[in-house]
Order: sequence, then structure tokens, then C-alpha cells
Amino acid sequence: INSKSIQVFTYSIMASNKLIAILVLTITLSLQGDNNNVVEAQLTTNFYSTSCPNLLSTVRSTVRSAVNSQPRMGASILRLFFHDCFVNGCDGSILLDDTSSFTGEQNANPNRNSARGFNVIDNIKSAVEKACPGVVSCADILAIAARDSVVLLGGPNWNVKVGRRDARTASQAAANNNIPAPTSSLSQLISSFSAVGLSTRDMVALSGAHTIGQSRCTNFRTRVYNETNINAAFATLRQRSCPRAPGSGDGNLAPLDVNTAASFDNNYFKNLMAQRGLLHSDQELFNGGSTDSIVRGYSNNPSSFSSDFVAAMIKMGDISPLTGSSGEIRKVCGSTN
Repeated sequence: INSKSIQVFTYSIMASNKLIAILVLTITLSLQGDNNNVVEAQLTTNFYSTSCPNLLSTVRSTVRSAVNSQPRMGASILRLFFHDCFVNGCDGSILLDDTSSFTGEQNANPNRNSARGFNVIDNIKSAVEKACPGVVSCADILAIAARDSVVLLGGPNWNVKVGRRDARTASQAAANNNIPAPTSSLSQLISSFSAVGLSTRDMVALSGAHTIGQSRCTNFRTRVYNETNINAAFATLRQRSCPRAPGSGDGNLAPLDVNTAASFDNNYFKNLMAQRGLLHSDQELFNGGSTDSIVRGYSNNPSSFSSDFVAAMIKMGDISPLTGSSGEIRKVCGSTN
């Protein structure tokens, strides 16, 4: 081998090493720059297809029994999922009871005396554990149960992405700060949803979940007595079950949708256009602001609302999930292992 051959050979190795280094750097930067998508890619619709093949039917049968017994329960389960995802992601943290080491989210202001459906999730978890012990997270059970609740009340269907793991802690402070209040202004609503990666259209579509369920007098008292952008007959109707004096009848319930409270439809948006939104935050969506056109569109086109609602639910379900080796698979949803 002569000196020229050695020089060529050495140059070839150096060039190859440079190419490898460039490729490694490019791949690393690509992964770092697209980290959220990598996390989301770990959620799939068939995550449990072999490890727990009867999961979906097990969840559906338990939710069906609960909703048939009490139609309001569908809205409660959907609300649990919403409140879970808005606090450090969809990680089942809202299901954790208080312990000596941390204060959970169940007694945060948005959840105290109103969050319900925990027993339904516990019943589902118990049934799933018998069939597939230590496999399915409580966070995923809640996500699937929320979808089934919508479907059972006449709403759209979609494939739920799963593969989440459960949080080992919860945050009452985050629940108080992150979950939109019924007194929120439009700008506050837009900001709250934007903070978790949801658009204004997502916000309006998800607010359409108020086509089902009920709210407590304490949440709408100020609106029905003091606000002017409200239908007079509707205000009078709601005042009958909600006394003006605070502390009197605070827990009395009224349907969020005055027309079809147990049916998932687009009447919520029609109510807003007629100034019959129960909560201040509801009517803010149709009050001369930037979301009026979206409300009008959903009111006139129920299929548009349904498709946007599904897209927003899937997007919300992607908020900061715990995957891989993060978190745990709880044995019981109310406590860590």
C-alpha cells in the first residue's frame, strides 16, 4: 500500500465520520424540536388490543348502567375528564383522594361539592382489574368513559387514544388556578384554553358539552339576578329555584341546557343566541365578541359542532400525558400504589 492510498483511505474514514456525526446531530435536533409529537405518538387507539382486549366493552357496560340509572352521570364523567386534563395533563390526578403528604384536587374550588362520578370510575377499574390486572391506567379509563358518556346521550363517537399512565400526586393549587371559572370573561376563557394548547374554536366546541348536565345555584345566582344580557322569562324561571340571598339554596340545581338537558345536541348554542345561557361564562361566547360567529355556525350546523367537538376532545386528551415509564398503573384509582 503506498502513501497515496493511505491518504485516500484516511480521508474516506474522516468523511464518513463527519457524515455520521451530522446525521446523529440532525436526528437529535429533530427529536428535541418535536418532543410533544413524540409523546403524543405513544398514545394509540389500539394500545390495549392484546393486553386487555375486552377493555372497551367493560367500560361501556358500566357507564351505560350508570347513565341509564342517572342520565346526569354522563355529564359528570365528561366534566371529570375535562377537569383532569386541565390540571397538569390527562393523568388521572383528579381521582386521587387527599393524603397526609398532599392535598388533592377533589376539594379545589372548581370541584368541591360538584365533582362526581368517582364511584363509576372505581367500579370500572374494579371490573378491568379482574380481567387485566395491573394493565390499564385510571387516566385511560376516565378518557374512555368520557367518550362513552357522550355517545350514550346521543352525541358523536370517536376512537379514544390510550396509553396514558397515572400520576403519583395531585395539585389543589393547580386545579384552583387552571380550571376556568363560571364567572370567566371571554378573554379569560380564551387564555385558559390557550395555556393548555387549545384554540378558541376548541374552547367553544368543548363548551358545547354544557348541552348536558346541571349547575348549582351558587354558580348562576349573580347572572339571573344582576346581568342584563339574559332573556327575562328565562331569568325568572331560574330565580324560582335559586333564591337571591347567598347561602339560601346554594346547592339547588338547574339544567345547563333548558331544552334538552339529557341529550347531547347543539341546543346549547341556540340557547346562547336567545340569551338563555345559564352561566356567565356560557353567555360570554355569544355577547358581541369574537366567538359569536362560531356559536352561530354551530347553532345552524349540528354536524359542524359534532366534528369540531370530537377533534377538540382528541386534542384535549393529548395534553401532557404520562407515558413510557413515567407515573404508574394504579391498582385503585383513589390512591397511589
